[in-house]
Amino acid sequence: MKADRQCHYRFDAETLHASAERSTIRVIALTSVMMIAEIVGGIAFGSMALLADGWHMATHVAALGITALAYRYARTHADSPVYTFGTGKFGVLGGFASGVALMVVVVFMAVESFARLFRPGSIEFNEAIAIALLGLLVNLLSAWWLHDHGEADSHPHAHDHNLRAAYLHVLADALTSVLALIALGCGKLLGWIWMDPLMGIVGALVIARWCFGLLRDSTAILLDTRADEATERAMRDAVERDGAHRVADLHVWHIAPNQMAAIVEVESTAPQPPDYYRRLLEGVVRLVHVTVQVTQMPGGRVAQVNRE
Repeated sequence: MKADRQCHYRFDAETLHASAERSTIRVIALTSVMMIAEIVGGIAFGSMALLADGWHMATHVAALGITALAYRYARTHADSPVYTFGTGKFGVLGGFASGVALMVVVVFMAVESFARLFRPGSIEFNEAIAIALLGLLVNLLSAWWLHDHGEADSHPHAHDHNLRAAYLHVLADALTSVLALIALGCGKLLGWIWMDPLMGIVGALVIARWCFGLLRDSTAILLDTRADEATERAMRDAVERDGAHRVADLHVWHIAPNQMAAIVEVESTAPQPPDYYRRLLEGVVRLVHVTVQVTQMPGGRVAQVNRE
């Protein structure tokens, strides 16, 4: 006798990011004001470091806008039946797009920094340093808003790639502001004009490292990458522990940050309702969508599968 039982769990709309959206919009507004001040100040006071920092910030305003739009779309379409596994990946897609934008910023910073090695210009250091310092304070405030928002362990934003992208953008802005201050300070006090392009190159390398990590993690979710072997092994062990059940087939993948879906085929001599197997798996990994198929087997203990 064969009995098929299936159980589906929709993506929980409460895990969407309305509060993160508000934090991101607030950061965008503040960053936009500072962006204009740095671009105007860089032109007025002849500081290429300050001008580059302003345009760098402008690119991040656009990227953060993508982040905010991703949050809004995910929230407004949370209950749409069109999206089988919910809208959790829209945030991840926003993070991926932000990572791509950040790579463009890295290239821009590197090219401009190399160019300034051969085209130094006069700078009104006092005014440029004042604006760069204000930019750093704005970036630190924005980073605090985003980081404080994602710190709560009980909140899913702690593993939100979209929020992480916004946080990295703000950190990248803060880094370039620090580098601009160092370069301007060395130029003013020591006459080391070459520090300006050197710091630009260092900043580009640091941001590139962050960016690669963000792209790697978000791509894994967008492409439905399978769970790691340790997670799959733990799930099999949880189901097969009493010897009456065997996992014949298992597929586990990410559908959103810190959210997974699974299809589990169980062969059993004593079939249980799907909720029974879901409870067995709850302590192993957070599954927000589960499909369980149970097949009746003849009496006796099911054959155990040896695994490395």
